[in-house]
Amino acid sequence: MTAAEQLDEQRRPLATPDELAAYLGVSKATIYQWSSRGGPFPLFRVGRHLRARWSDVDAACLNKQESGTSAA
Repeated sequence: MTAAEQLDEQRRPLATPDELAAYLGVSKATIYQWSSRGGPFPLFRVGRHLRARWSDVDAACLNKQESGTSAA
């Protein structure tokens, strides 16, 4: 990945719990459990809001598919 691509990735909007739940096909409660117990990708707080990087979510989904387990 070039430096310009990395910069674009850093500027990409962060995923909200609602977006993550819809994208992964899990409940929003599952997203919050992953936040408190650890999950397949890092979740962090921006102020009082929970967020995730799309690149981390996509990487975690690809790793699960390559290993032969479910995406969520």
